Amino acid sequence: MEKSEKKSMKRSIKELESRFAMLQQQLKTAKVPVIITFDGWGASGKGTLIGKMILNLDPRGFEVCAMDEAEAAEKRYPFLYRYWLKLPAKGEITIFDRSWNQEISVFRVDCEKKHKCFKEQLESVLRFERQLCDDGAVLLKFFLNISKKEQAKRFEKLLADKTTAWRVTDLDIYRNEHYDEYAKAFDEMIEKTETDHAPWHLIDACDKDEAYYKILECCVETIEEKMKENLQHDGIRADQMKMPLLSMPLLQDVDLSLTIDDETYKEELKKAQKKLRVLSNELYLKKIPLILCYEGWDAAGKGGNIKRLAACFDPRGYNVNPTSAPNAYEASHHYLWRFWRHLPKSGHIAVFDRTWYGRVMVERIEGFCNEQQWRRAYNEINEFEQDLSHWGAIILKFWLQIDKDEQLKRFEERQNTPEKQWKITDEDWRNREKWDQYEPAVNEMLRLTSTTFAPWMIIESNSKEYARLKTIHLVIEAIENRLNQKE
Repeated sequence: MEKSEKKSMKRSIKELESRFAMLQQQLKTAKVPVIITFDGWGASGKGTLIGKMILNLDPRGFEVCAMDEAEAAEKRYPFLYRYWLKLPAKGEITIFDRSWNQEISVFRVDCEKKHKCFKEQLESVLRFERQLCDDGAVLLKFFLNISKKEQAKRFEKLLADKTTAWRVTDLDIYRNEHYDEYAKAFDEMIEKTETDHAPWHLIDACDKDEAYYKILECCVETIEEKMKENLQHDGIRADQMKMPLLSMPLLQDVDLSLTIDDETYKEELKKAQKKLRVLSNELYLKKIPLILCYEGWDAAGKGGNIKRLAACFDPRGYNVNPTSAPNAYEASHHYLWRFWRHLPKSGHIAVFDRTWYGRVMVERIEGFCNEQQWRRAYNEINEFEQDLSHWGAIILKFWLQIDKDEQLKRFEERQNTPEKQWKITDEDWRNREKWDQYEPAVNEMLRLTSTTFAPWMIIESNSKEYARLKTIHLVIEAIENRLNQKE
């Protein structure tokens, strides 16, 4: 490049840096999250280019995440878990030095079971990126490319200096020696993850100044363009997959007369809890995660039901996650983000007292999201649960059903019993007034999200004792089925 061209590029870079810094402040005001991923070959200059880029930004509004090979503890969670945790809040920027896309490419070459795992991981990635963009995020994906010869030359230079030699590992050398094999995997990954809402930007990284200019230009122009648009996607994209759904009864058809006498209940409960205790140990030994989701009418008995179930588990191996309205920081993320954070690691158990289904119930009825958002959520939730199923989790979802008369009886009992008054709030009474709005929403939720891999189970709960025993038996049955499949 001529000197005059170099000077012109430097002036252009200064202008782009200034625009980028201004855009960061506009993003904060508009509450638009930006995700920038840098993938590519080792020694292609990702770290240097990221370092130059962030010098122009307010450090209070961005985070750089260097995603090395997943550690043993991280591998006990779903594939995307460590990326979910690092997603930016609305108005902030997260830059990934190596992303989920590079991980599935390298994994495909390195892992013996590459075909099936790659297919499942690819589906997860496509869903993940689509959901982020649908929710209003700007997603920029860069792949930094250098030739095999150029990479070997850069490795040699790094190794020659004691202060930089540590940056070149044996694995880096191996991958350079098998460059063509990895290049083929990268090409296929780029081809399969190229979408209109999250396109790839291929950067020739031989000239670092030119690469930096192209990256800055792409970031600025893309963000400026997106800021002018309505960032939230209001439709349902054609690439959404149909899920295998189970037939579900309407709530009004559920038989709530089912009950059990006290003596039989105590005897059966003791036996069932003993059995479940043994089975939960089997889950731990075989590293199978268990996710139990509770939804239902206020005062339907979720707390007491969970208490009898949790009594069967080792306290070191489970967590109960009560869900209330999101706080300000949680609300600044994708609505699934606060649930991603509480997933169990393999062999452990997570119990959710109210769940992500608030999106299609409370948020729908109370107007906390628009119609397109809650309609889109049915598919997003099914995809989320399918990813958990592919990971190996047992997922059971319980809807605790009572009638209006039973709810009123329990509300009044709580109101008139001093030690139970904390259980009843003004919001409970307000929700009761909207029973006729909630019931069709629940019926639709059950119909559209009861899948073969994450079924809904309606628990007849006018009798608390019957409900508790039925729930435990269903958990036992699901675990036994999984253990038999494993064997």
